[in-house]
Amino acid sequence: MATTTTSYAEEQAAPAARAFWISRINVGRLIAHLALLALVLIWTLPTAGLLISSVRDRDQLAVSGWWTALVTSDRNVALTLPGADAQAEEGGRYVIRGELFSDAGVTVQRYGTSINNPTEAAAGETLAVRQGGEITVAADGSYEWVSATPFEHDRVRLFVVAGTPPRFTLDNYVNVLNSEGIGRSFINSFTVTIPATIIPILIAAFAAYALAWMSFPGRAWIVALIVALLVVPLQMSLIPLLRMYNGIAMWTGGNSKTYLGIWLAHTGFGLPLAIYLLRNYMAGLPKEIMESARMDGASHFKIFTTMVLPLSFPALASFAIFQFLWVWNDLLVATVFLGNREDQLVLTGRLRELLGSRGDNWEILTAGAFISIVVPLIVFFSLQRYFVRGLLAGSVK
Repeated sequence: MATTTTSYAEEQAAPAARAFWISRINVGRLIAHLALLALVLIWTLPTAGLLISSVRDRDQLAVSGWWTALVTSDRNVALTLPGADAQAEEGGRYVIRGELFSDAGVTVQRYGTSINNPTEAAAGETLAVRQGGEITVAADGSYEWVSATPFEHDRVRLFVVAGTPPRFTLDNYVNVLNSEGIGRSFINSFTVTIPATIIPILIAAFAAYALAWMSFPGRAWIVALIVALLVVPLQMSLIPLLRMYNGIAMWTGGNSKTYLGIWLAHTGFGLPLAIYLLRNYMAGLPKEIMESARMDGASHFKIFTTMVLPLSFPALASFAIFQFLWVWNDLLVATVFLGNREDQLVLTGRLRELLGSRGDNWEILTAGAFISIVVPLIVFFSLQRYFVRGLLAGSVK
């Protein structure tokens, strides 16, 4: 009878080996979590920066980044002091008093009387003025200008380094929605996006069921053709499609720049991915359910509407997210099929015009940009639980 013996060295080495592999597994998991956290931060920080910038005061936004939104920001200000008619005689002296800032919370860091040296004196220090007398500016912005002789100046400039506390406002959004035409473009984008998302889903769902569960000649060739269409660039097919659509519009005497045209265009561009995604998901549904339904006398249409569609909701939601985001953020197709008419200009087109006409007004651009992304964010987070399930449709058996 054979026996197996373990040496003392092997018994001592076994726990060390187990600890080594456990430590390697923990390190690998930690690295994976850190990489995931880094990706989340890379995608989240720009959105957070855009949101913070869109609610900041325009003066602060022009001189400092969004990451300084919660701290006091310094800016150089050139102010004009009152003329000689504002002086008052007090005990043989002539005095001019006042406040540099009307906004509460603004503080003076340093100040000067010459543009060549705007930080000559700190707040609270006294500084000689070339036009006569001496001026003292306090940190809260109050000043006292004293002279032994009457003031005769007409205009004196004072240069101040002012500290401004954080200020947030919704005026940027009010300005964008009311004055810049974003509100109308916002509605136009919904008018384009919602039908351009629903129409391809309806068509693709019927086609995907037929390719997954109905037998007919040439089915494999149709699937191969759909896969091939996935790699066709949009730019390659855009011009031929536009020429064909314009020809039909001219033949019928209609207008080619209509919402119907852009709905059909987005439907055509989105159908290959929709059919491919839904077909893979429907093909992975349990075969026994379909056979039982057919044995009970259910038709294909009955099976499709009562069984397949409810079970395929994750895939439908995944494609709806893809199509909605694509159409909402589209500019090229909207420009080609709708043009630049004011009453049909979509949100991306309006933002493009703002970049040209208001490119230096960052508060307008940030508010408009965040308005454009808030709807896709709502759509994504409301359907995200179905997103991964739909993307993995048909990938494993």
